[in-house]
Amino acid sequence: MRLSTSLLAAAGAVPLATAQLHELAVKAGLQYFGAATDTPGFREREPYPESYSQYDAILEDPKEFGQTTPTNGQKWLFVEPEPGVFNFTEGDYVADLANRTNKILRCHALVWHSQLAPWVETTEWTKEGLREAIVRHITEVAGYYRGRCAHWDVLNEALDEDGTYRKSVFYNVLGEEYIRLTFETAAKVDPEAKLYYNDYGIERPASVKTAGAVRLVKMLKDAGIKVDGVGMQAHLHADNHPSEADLINTIGMYKEVVKEVAFTELDVRIKVPVDEQKLQWQSECYQKVVGACVKTKDVCVGITIWDFYDPFSWVPHVFPGNGASLLWFEDFSKHPAYDGMVNYFGELIEAQGGNSTCS
Repeated sequence: MRLSTSLLAAAGAVPLATAQLHELAVKAGLQYFGAATDTPGFREREPYPESYSQYDAILEDPKEFGQTTPTNGQKWLFVEPEPGVFNFTEGDYVADLANRTNKILRCHALVWHSQLAPWVETTEWTKEGLREAIVRHITEVAGYYRGRCAHWDVLNEALDEDGTYRKSVFYNVLGEEYIRLTFETAAKVDPEAKLYYNDYGIERPASVKTAGAVRLVKMLKDAGIKVDGVGMQAHLHADNHPSEADLINTIGMYKEVVKEVAFTELDVRIKVPVDEQKLQWQSECYQKVVGACVKTKDVCVGITIWDFYDPFSWVPHVFPGNGASLLWFEDFSKHPAYDGMVNYFGELIEAQGGNSTCS
């Protein structure tokens, strides 16, 4: 999966070393290659203010990233910290950045069992009370961002590891009804946005969780409820990841029930310490995602990495002993995976009859 020197020398071709990820993704037939980001001064970003200027220059480069997602700012904890009290400050940071730099905005996430405001989990809910809270939350948040979100991750991680419904506060009170209510409400509030079900561990075709995601979406479609896409988070492992063929087969399963899919939170964690072999495995994993998406571009619309700068990654905080999951090291040098993807995009473009010229 490397582009030969002879291909690089093709008439009029720009050397791929000068090309960047979003421009290559678009030339290969995708809608975007993007990177999620978070609010400066908070969470993983807090200890690294000296990095912001160089980080921002990379993030805002339209040839590098043509799409972005707020990693945290639109979650329930931040936008509705008290019942009926809404604060869009953190979500607006990323939405405004997307507008200012002409990036596609994927919005994330309307209903999720995690990062809830404490009052959601501590209230003794009646069914009617929780229905009203869900509808109010989606109406206010999706309504506020209406017209700005190309995609909404409407429901996030509603499945357990065995493919059954996660026993969240929403499911425990309302059962499967809350899933239908969530998508029905989102469709009414922002009918132009593409509405996604988003989850991790749904990238392999033989996974019971993948089968669960197909069942969930089919349930919605059978009920006449709008759901446009499936988001495969793709938090993957360098030393044990799906093959390109597996990813393609999984996308084929989702194509049976939705019109589009996306890789929505891609990162590839490495067990520390990092070494050359692990970085090679990581590069191969990133390339397999690129290949799978481009080879199914009739349904796979794009790839989002879950931030791009290693110090801002969530991975080492949640999975001790793992790290270096993104594309730029702390000193802003690039992982081998970056060039690996550039080269494989070029090979795929060449196979489609292009000349790898990037405008």
